[in-house]
Amino acid sequence: MSLIQVKGVSIHYHVEGTGMPIIFIHPPLLTSENFKYQKEQLSEKYKVITFDIRGHGRSGFSAEPISYPLIVDDMKQLMDHLEVKQAYVCGYSTGGSIALEAIITYPDRFIGGILVSAMSEISDWWQKSRIFMAIAAASMKVKGVHARNITKGNADSKTMFSNLFRSALKGETANWKQYYQYSLSYNCTARLCRIMAPILLIFGLKDKGFHRYADILHKQLPHNQLYMIKDAKHQIPTKNALKMNYIVDNWLAEQENLTQSDSKDEDNASLLIAHDLT
Repeated sequence: MSLIQVKGVSIHYHVEGTGMPIIFIHPPLLTSENFKYQKEQLSEKYKVITFDIRGHGRSGFSAEPISYPLIVDDMKQLMDHLEVKQAYVCGYSTGGSIALEAIITYPDRFIGGILVSAMSEISDWWQKSRIFMAIAAASMKVKGVHARNITKGNADSKTMFSNLFRSALKGETANWKQYYQYSLSYNCTARLCRIMAPILLIFGLKDKGFHRYADILHKQLPHNQLYMIKDAKHQIPTKNALKMNYIVDNWLAEQENLTQSDSKDEDNASLLIAHDLT
């Protein structure tokens, strides 16, 4: 198990593969185990870096309240520890908000983003109500029940459920609660225009509640490509891993091959529906 100490907190991380680094960020309660299929498949060509956010999984409890700037600082410290000067950052769900914050804060370190079922704000009452319920569950100390519900929803098999559930139970409910609470007030939509880095957006066509957030990101980010996976709901990293990884691999290859002159001539906000993926 690899650990780094950041401000007195142990941060668990894992590195697999070589090549261009990609750092993955998970949502509340879940852990880096959620990116099992990305570690297995994308590490054949890229350096896949996963970590458990403080207070989650095998990372230590955080006495300092969880905030996105705090997590971004942990990511920067981890990059420095690994001697990674620049990386792409991939955030799933609320982890996508942290990815955006990282790119805005350190544009010289995070050279591009992959946002999966992500958002720059939470502005609809349905999603807010779900977060309020998660906060209540964390406050009522029903850790096992809450962890079971979330991990079951993200699992594509009994083995994946077992791995996700066991890993989640190692976390601290107080830090889960803080992560959920911060997501309610976070809003970087007005700052999206500052992001000059290329951004890949991946959403599920069946995840209708998040189409409004895909639309915001697609319209506000200066340089983005949007893929809607036709058979996907929200839990793309586990339940639609092959399609996601295929899209990510091809997009990263495009970024590496683009010259500065080519990038100026491209339509940087094209909508692509991934109907032909199998």
